Amino acid sequence: MDFAENGNILMDILPRPPPDDTAARFDIANRLFLRLYQASNLMHKTGTRAVAGFGATTQQWAVMGALSRPRVCEQGMTVKDLMAFLMVSRQNLTAVLDRVEASGLVERVRTGGGDGRLRHVRLTEAGHATWAVMLESIGAYYGTALAGFTTEECVTLYRLLDRLRDSLGRIAGGEHE
Repeated sequence: MDFAENGNILMDILPRPPPDDTAARFDIANRLFLRLYQASNLMHKTGTRAVAGFGATTQQWAVMGALSRPRVCEQGMTVKDLMAFLMVSRQNLTAVLDRVEASGLVERVRTGGGDGRLRHVRLTEAGHATWAVMLESIGAYYGTALAGFTTEECVTLYRLLDRLRDSLGRIAGGEHE
């Protein structure tokens, strides 16, 4: 039995450790973070395939998805707000925005307030149209990836990952800005 493929079997047969068992908690945490790392890598690899037909990457998918949300769709988001939402550095986001802007899918527009240096990033008409077509492929990807989960399990996983993200955010402080 290969542990990398069947490590979950071991977790099923191990007794639950008492809450104060530091070594067992470390072992479980180590396995959990390894699983998150593996899942993240697979999500990037398979997600890229889901949107490759549109000439997009998973990073571009994330940017377009953030900008397509109803609350920000019309006005867009400042680069700072987009960085905070996606939890990425300015350097990483700028490179992605440059590529998506060159494709004609987003635009950076000056807003009327302040000194005019503030720019909002928003989807263009072509960006909205491309996003609408991408949603079919993205929906199929989500359906396949989550086929083994009930809706309740998806909600539970979402909530647990939200809590983990918040905890990691407290550790990071303002590093992602």
